[in-house]
Amino acid sequence: MPSTPHLVVDRRRATLEIMAVVIGGAVGTGLRLAADAAVPHSPTQFAASTLLVNTVGAFLLGLLVAALWPRVPAWARAGLGAGVLGSFTTFSALAVSVVALAEAGDVLVAVITIIASLALGLLAAWAGLALGGARDRATE
Repeated sequence: MPSTPHLVVDRRRATLEIMAVVIGGAVGTGLRLAADAAVPHSPTQFAASTLLVNTVGAFLLGLLVAALWPRVPAWARAGLGAGVLGSFTTFSALAVSVVALAEAGDVLVAVITIIASLALGLLAAWAGLALGGARDRATE
């Protein structure tokens, strides 16, 4: 069955977006590893690097969504959002850290980690969205 032109375009777009996510994922993973190396911790210690990257990632995603999403092509949104920031931030590292802290008897630190991660992440996302949207309001 021959391809219709819109299916070919959709396949090309999907391929480009996947490639952007893969390349962005490599960049984000490298940045995440650098953050972990800069702020090392054992599995039973408070993971400051995880809190830091998740907070920074939430801010940057909010900023990108508000400021750039309407202006950049889908492949760039995929590469920056799902690729770079998706691999830079990580819920799984937060979950493992919280479980390890609780299993080591530091339940209070585990609970504080959850609350701080959620509160700072939401605040950072709000700040990024607000800052990114401020640019649009300033140009109106």
